[in-house]
Parts: sequence; structure tokens; C-alpha cells
Amino acid sequence: PSSHLTAAVVLKSSAVSSRKSLAIRVLGPFGGSAPGYRMTTFLVDGETALDAGSLTDALPLAAQRRIRRVVLTHAHLDHVASLPFLIENLYGRDTPLEIVAPAPVIAALRRDIFNDSSWPDFSKLPSRRRPTVVYRSIAAGRSFAAGPARFTALPVDHVVPAYGYLVSNAGASVLFSGDTRPTTAPRRHAARAPRLKAIFLEVSFSDSQAEVASASSKWPPISCIE
Repeated sequence: PSSHLTAAVVLKSSAVSSRKSLAIRVLGPFGGSAPGYRMTTFLVDGETALDAGSLTDALPLAAQRRIRRVVLTHAHLDHVASLPFLIENLYGRDTPLEIVAPAPVIAALRRDIFNDSSWPDFSKLPSRRRPTVVYRSIAAGRSFAAGPARFTALPVDHVVPAYGYLVSNAGASVLFSGDTRPTTAPRRHAARAPRLKAIFLEVSFSDSQAEVASASSKWPPISCIE
């Protein structure tokens, strides 16, 4: 599980008030699952999950019920594994859970997971008029509201369609790289981000396994300092 880890780089200490800060919980920073190792999941302001590798492992039911939306970087299992079980736990809630991502990610989810074969299609359960899930397709490069924060999807370079995210509010911005091979994209977006406080960069494998990281379109640690 430790071959894939999300590293946080804090660029500045926050001098903004709690009303303008971003409350970010790292629920899982790993690319594999074992006791004590949770897969990639962040919780923003208590109501927006960024990826869903381990939501149901990390949160009690009361906290799961406060989640209004799940924003996804891509559809690999280490980033979506708990999503079917979260949806099951929220079944019948008055307000449907939003699944938010660019169209290629949503298409992969609907084709490969929520297809009534691997898992039920909860966009029509308990009924089409009262679904447990609604899908929200967003455009890369265009910010959208997610509770008190705004998210902007940023295309990155992975083996499947994948995106990082810039998350911001009036007082702070934080950049999440998502899974990607070494690319200048995070650096370019970070340079333009207002009030940038931190970067969460997903790195994989050891420096001696850089060739394996490259073959799987991942970012090895050594490349972070180049």
C-alpha cells in the first residue's frame, strides 16, 4: 500500500480567518488497502469528498450522511472503491448524492461499475423521480461551486482520463494533482492560483522503481525535486 502516497507541500501558513479557510481532512493517502492504510480520499469542508477510496472505512455513518457530493479525479478503483458502499449507506435520503467529474470519468463509472451488473444503477433507485445519485458532468478548466468552495478540474497525464483539482474560496486555494506522470501542469496551475496554501501531490513507487512508475503513468518521488 505504501507504494502510492499523497504528499502535502504546505507553501504558506494560513493567516485567514476560519470562515475563509478550507477545512481539508486527509482520510486516505494510499494507493492500496491494508489495515492502517486507507486509499485516496479527502474531505473538504465536511460536505465534499474528493475521491472515494475509503470514505466508508474512514467516516462514521453520521459523517457519511453529511456528504453532499463526491468529486472524482478518475475512475481507478483506489480512488472510487468505497463509492458503491457510500451510495448504499445513503439510500433513500431526501437529497441525492452528487457525483461530480468531467464526462469521461462519469462515463467510465456508469459503464464499468454502476451498470446493474457490477453494482446497481442508483440513478434510478428507488425511482427515477427520486434517485439516490445524480451525475454532474463538469468542464475542465471551468470552476464550479461545491458547497462553500469552488473546484476547477485540471487535465493531467495518466493512463485513463484523469484530472487534478484547484480548490479555492475567498481566503485560500489548494492544489490536488491526482494521479499523473511527471508533468509541468501542476506547477503552471500553482503559479496562477490565488492565495495558494498547499499542494497535494500523488507520488508512487520508490526512486529505484522510477521505470515502473513511468510505465503506469505515475509520479516517482525523485521527480518532485527536479
